[in-house]
Amino acid sequence: MKTLMKPFVKALMKSSKPRTLVAALMLSLSLPAFALSLDEAKQQGLIGEQSSGYLGIVSNNASAEVKSLVQDINSQRKALYGEKAKKAGVEIQIMELRTGERLLDRAAPGEYVRTPDGRWVRK
Repeated sequence: MKTLMKPFVKALMKSSKPRTLVAALMLSLSLPAFALSLDEAKQQGLIGEQSSGYLGIVSNNASAEVKSLVQDINSQRKALYGEKAKKAGVEIQIMELRTGERLLDRAAPGEYVRTPDGRWVRK
C-alpha cells in the first residue's frame, strides 16, 4: 500500500493548491483493495480443484472475496465448458468431468484437491 501512496504524497508535497490536495485524497481513498488472484487463493489453501471441473472452497468460513472469486471463475468455466461441449457434440457434463480430471492432475504441489469422497487433501 505504501508504494501506491507515494505518487499521491509527492503530488501533495509539490502543490499547495487545495484542489490538488482534495483530488489526490479522493483518488487515494478510491483505490481498490488488493484483489485476491486465483493462484494466490490456491497457494494459500483457500480454494482447490474438484473432479467436477469447478473450484471449491476449502474452508467453511471463507471470506466474501474468496466466495466471489470462486463464483466468478466457476461461472466463466461453465460458459467455456458449454461452448466446448457444443463444438465437440457432447453433453456439458462430459466436458466438465474431462476438464476436472486434467485440472486435478495439473494442480501444483501444496494445492488442495477434493477427493471423490469429498475430503480436501494437499497434493
